[in-house]
Amino acid sequence: MTLTPSHAANASPDEIAGRIFSSLINAMELFCVYVGDRLGFYRTLHEHGPATAPEVAERAGTNERYTREWLEQQASAGFLACDNPEAAADERRFRLPDGFGAVFVDPESLIGGASVAQILVGTVAPLPELLEAFRTGDGVPYANFGKDMHEGQARVNRPALTHLLAQEWIAAMPDVDARLRADPPARVADIGMGQGWSSIALARAYPKAQVDGFDLDEASVTAARENVRAAGVEDRVAMHARDAGDPDLAGQYDFALAVECVHDMSDPVAVLSAMRRLVGPGGTVLIVDERVPDAFAPNGDEVERMMYGFSVLHCLPVGMVDKPSVETGTVMRRPTFRRYAEQAGFSQIDELPVEHDTFRFYRLTG
Repeated sequence: MTLTPSHAANASPDEIAGRIFSSLINAMELFCVYVGDRLGFYRTLHEHGPATAPEVAERAGTNERYTREWLEQQASAGFLACDNPEAAADERRFRLPDGFGAVFVDPESLIGGASVAQILVGTVAPLPELLEAFRTGDGVPYANFGKDMHEGQARVNRPALTHLLAQEWIAAMPDVDARLRADPPARVADIGMGQGWSSIALARAYPKAQVDGFDLDEASVTAARENVRAAGVEDRVAMHARDAGDPDLAGQYDFALAVECVHDMSDPVAVLSAMRRLVGPGGTVLIVDERVPDAFAPNGDEVERMMYGFSVLHCLPVGMVDKPSVETGTVMRRPTFRRYAEQAGFSQIDELPVEHDTFRFYRLTG
């Protein structure tokens, strides 16, 4: 039985135990998705078609026995199809069903699933440090979550940034959209840009715009520079391992944005104040952050449950590294964000009329 929030408060102990058992299966299947994603199993089936375990192992450069066990697990889970299950083990042919490439292979698919497995692996990477942080009140540095975290986070958001950032989110601000298309070329500051997909999307959508991305995580900046070069927009996009609060940057930008990072910050008011200075009086800042209810209540919906999971395991610990910290966490409710924006000196705070399952869109005017 799947427990909906309205049922959970009245659930029996047996039902809660059943829910935990189902979660165990789901978690194990996600980790197995990670294995297939990282080893290229999905990609080889997508690009080269159905194959036996020996054929997949040869293509991927992996051990045949391990590969066969993974293929059978995936078929058991319903992620792969097996056309001849009655055949001998090394003769069974496995394939990626039609349309499943969008879930497991396409990096810009809005229904991508492999990235979710990677971000989960990154999120739980420093669990011993997290337990110690619970005891001491210290934080866990973002860098300690490793490549799977910063790469997985970038992969999760890449499809929305590619397909929705300019087309829907900025389009909901016609004046900003027009400025980014106009002369003289607009300058954009992309705060906490991670691996650079937001900056790349902006450069592609607005061929005249000049984009500067800022992030303090060196590994993310290095990956972002590689992505910018591969995208062919390095003439208009620069990635900086630099504090955007540098006074020398004040007033140099027409537009600034930050996507899903304000809630991670120990001092969001200082960052928002810096963004206000970047665009100057009357300038526009766009903050994209989590869509959660305005107040706490037990038995939350699936989105809030997911947000609390990320908050306990990642976002709150990251936000508590630097002291003092406002200790926000992933579940940054609307009143909390509005308070931060007001303290940062913004004269107007508007919520864009954009529908999205997990994000809210705040337009701030300096």
